[in-house]
Amino acid sequence: MSIDGLEGDAAGVDIYWIPLGAGARVVKASGKVFEKASAMVHRRRPRDLYHSALAVTVPEGRFVIEMTPITDRQGKRRGVVAEGPVGTKWAGRFRLFRYEIRRWRDGVIPDASEAASTVSVRVDRACAQRLLDLVPLVPTPVWGRDELDAGEMWNSNSVTSWLLTRGEVDIAHLEPPNGGRAPGWDSGVVVALGGLEQAKGTLALR
Repeated sequence: MSIDGLEGDAAGVDIYWIPLGAGARVVKASGKVFEKASAMVHRRRPRDLYHSALAVTVPEGRFVIEMTPITDRQGKRRGVVAEGPVGTKWAGRFRLFRYEIRRWRDGVIPDASEAASTVSVRVDRACAQRLLDLVPLVPTPVWGRDELDAGEMWNSNSVTSWLLTRGEVDIAHLEPPNGGRAPGWDSGVVVALGGLEQAKGTLALR
């Protein structure tokens, strides 16, 4: 079988680095406000912020993995395997304040065309399948908060880094392009490694 140029047990993982707020002016504006405040607190210059998503290819097909707002009640057709609240648990009772995690076969990443960078990682079929199997197990705490005491907020970058870490993919050199930042990335790694103490020495939390 050959899919997307892959044969036999070959597989691959693509990490998309998408500018925060691509296609959404409100998110882009709020992100800039957040980054300016963070830069002021940490006495550094503001940097570009990025959202991440994954595409995992196995001989059976290509699967898009992404955390996004819930757009409608037809999540099954988008391969939704988990949901969680946005902002507060209380608000999460309403669809407007919930997110979904997709494992979407032959799916699309809406803002993929605006990605500043796409990093391709060659992995074996077992690793790729492990990533796919892990998606329904991703923690689903409140988006934008640090309910898991990981040192920073939980968001889409946390989902990406949690999956890659638990899937045993080397993430040492996976950084946002152009010196940008991916808030939430470190929290996913911390939680995947089993806590902040175990993760010390692996991360420099921001």
